[in-house]
Amino acid sequence: MSALLKENSPLIPKAHDIALAEQSSKELAALFPKREKDFQMIIKVDKREAKITFPFSAIKLLLEILTQMAEGNAITLIPIHAELTTQEAANLLNVSRPFLINLLEQGKIPFHKVGTHRRIRFIDLLYFKNQADKISQKALEELVEQAQELDMGY
Repeated sequence: MSALLKENSPLIPKAHDIALAEQSSKELAALFPKREKDFQMIIKVDKREAKITFPFSAIKLLLEILTQMAEGNAITLIPIHAELTTQEAANLLNVSRPFLINLLEQGKIPFHKVGTHRRIRFIDLLYFKNQADKISQKALEELVEQAQELDMGY
């Protein structure tokens, strides 16, 4: 894992970053290829310059990062194979640590122990989150349907 990812704390954009990200994301989006192909850029830093070829997926990710920064959102990169502490996992799900531990102990999210500490694979956490989101979306759709049937003005 790179040194940038080890810290695992979100990058919170400052006002200058937000403005620059907004401009950069618009310019990059205008250049974004219509189909999946490699992307070449000329990068200039001080008096040095390099022509770099990026994979399409990296440019797609960069555009998403810039878009999120332009909206002022905090950003963090987590490798899909990463193992998270219970606090990191709780933060990603936006729940309390005790609530997350309860989910782990109920077997709703797989985990393993390293010594006495629980570790959750990021991929397992994503799977749980996606399933929970699907259940929530289905419940919301059912409520909307009921509201329309009862002519509640929705």
